[in-house]
Amino acid sequence: MPNGPQLVTGAPELTIVGRSSSHFTRVTRIFAFELGLEPALRVVHSLASASASDYGGNPALRIPALVAPSGTWFGALSVCRELMRQARSERRVIWPEALDRPLLANAQELTVQAMSTEVSLIMGSLNGAELPAAHREKLATSLHGSLGWLDENIAAVLQLLPARDLSFLEVTLFCLLAHLEFRALLPLGGYARLQDFCARYAERPSARATPFCFDPSS
Repeated sequence: MPNGPQLVTGAPELTIVGRSSSHFTRVTRIFAFELGLEPALRVVHSLASASASDYGGNPALRIPALVAPSGTWFGALSVCRELMRQARSERRVIWPEALDRPLLANAQELTVQAMSTEVSLIMGSLNGAELPAAHREKLATSLHGSLGWLDENIAAVLQLLPARDLSFLEVTLFCLLAHLEFRALLPLGGYARLQDFCARYAERPSARATPFCFDPSS
């Protein structure tokens, strides 16, 4: 069993810019908890904002970002890497570049792609907007296809992962699956293996400490 995180005392001030309802933000918050860090959360209240300053200075207008003594970092993976450096943790973390077999690399690619596809489906329906039917159908087909592949291969993927305390793949996959249920976008009942994985991962203290919710005025 992996060793639990130890709280880093005297750590420099860190702020995650994101939303409690965002799966990409939750990835970084789970990593922070697992590494013993307690960053503040600066909420992006409106995703309709076109001001980079609302997104931690990210000109792509995306979340999350991390404001750290070393600078501001854009994107979940970069944020998680910097959290690891800030924590000076000895925990065994498996990053995407260590996934040197097609099955593992494809699992990471499809997980992150599915997260982005879900965002496109959600953003396409904000404020009463409606995506063109053909585009929405393609996005839905892409999401179902990715989940189907992941469901079929999850057992082999987990078996092939090296010994670890934490992996970017498992955290992103858990956040994707939990977010699909949170937003009631797609029921997981048809993906029993993924549902089992999600339920097991949800028992980790880091998952219990970072539940999805809608921030006030968001």
